[in-house]
Amino acid sequence: MALEFRLPDIGEGVAEGEVVQWLVKEGDSVREDQPLVEVMTDKATVEIPSPAAGTVKRIHAEPGKVIPVGAVLVEIELAAGAAAPKIASHGGAPAAPAAAKPAPAAAVAASSGGEVPTPYRRPPGQRAAATPFTRRLAREKGLDIEAVPGTGPAGRVTDDDVLRFAASGGRPAAAAPPTAAARAPSAPSPIPASAAPPSAPASGEDEVIPIRGLRKRIYERMALSKSHAAHFSYVDDVDVTELVQVREAAKERARLRGARLTFLPFILKAVVAGFRQFPTLNATVDEAAGAYTVRKSFNFGIAVDTGAGLIVPVVKGVDRRPLVDLALEIERVATDARTGKSRLDDLQGGTFTITNAGNIGGLFATPIINFPEVAILGVHKIQKAPRVVGDRIAVRDVMYLSISIDHRINDGATGARFMNAVKALLEDPKLILAGEI
Repeated sequence: MALEFRLPDIGEGVAEGEVVQWLVKEGDSVREDQPLVEVMTDKATVEIPSPAAGTVKRIHAEPGKVIPVGAVLVEIELAAGAAAPKIASHGGAPAAPAAAKPAPAAAVAASSGGEVPTPYRRPPGQRAAATPFTRRLAREKGLDIEAVPGTGPAGRVTDDDVLRFAASGGRPAAAAPPTAAARAPSAPSPIPASAAPPSAPASGEDEVIPIRGLRKRIYERMALSKSHAAHFSYVDDVDVTELVQVREAAKERARLRGARLTFLPFILKAVVAGFRQFPTLNATVDEAAGAYTVRKSFNFGIAVDTGAGLIVPVVKGVDRRPLVDLALEIERVATDARTGKSRLDDLQGGTFTITNAGNIGGLFATPIINFPEVAILGVHKIQKAPRVVGDRIAVRDVMYLSISIDHRINDGATGARFMNAVKALLEDPKLILAGEI
């Protein structure tokens, strides 16, 4: 008996998904709940498990294809004696939604010093099941992911599996014999942003890379923003000498609470104060309705550079969080984004976005708005520079801030005045510490 397995209703208003990569191939035997395919939605990347044991008969959606909820993903020939799964009423998907990628129990056990589960023995030719981020980690360690024993659910290879394998002197990628699955065509794995450019093919031919997965989402969203929002950028420098001193004095106190206090919490607090004076910058636009909504919540997206591309998790309730709590939450959402463990709630509900390129370099940039938001703030590196203080020249700590705004909603003067308000607070950070904002 063949089962047509359809894209499940993942929830959160998701209507479609893009197939990133298949974790099985036609002819493979699969167990119930074994990860079948990675699907990317507008919210997150999820692993879809098999609804029943059987054999993969036919794959209907190739990597890169966008399909609606309820469309057929794959046909599975049920194993003898296996009962057909219960089918929900929303177009044939199973009743239980696919889970977003959680931290595997094996990884939790390993990190806490617990007993390591028995690794799953993959049959010859079966491709290793692993998230793109785990595959990236294996590449960075110079390992062949196919050689790493998996201890996660249904034999999935976890981050801890890779680290253990590397520590035990595991087989490097160069020495790994190719498996049948490895030779089969598949979606290209994401390339870490920090990795060196790939060497040219031996034949000297150009490499054609399909635009898929997260890169495709970025590709589409940036084009949408540039073609719809009327970008206007404004740049100013900020003397953050006092801020550097205040942060240095507060670092140890924050560390005792388990937080790494960066400059970003101070900047977020200053932005909240600026929005109280110029609320139309904390807004989203609805082009279909010909209206925009001034948001009363302060939920700021923090652009995070990951191996798969730029992800923007959201820090909720910035106005209500103390500085140390903000530092903890920023670190949590950023770490989850980099390791592929972001919750759906962490990737939605943003009202404004901040992108920080200070650790990379450069003077300043003019960032692209995270549409349908109406503004984005660029934070840049702090460096020593000469400045006139009173009647003398002194060495000061200086940082550039840049804001891009949708000129259809806010005038340039509004953006400039907002930046003046933010600048004043960052140059006198005692006001932030005193809770006056």
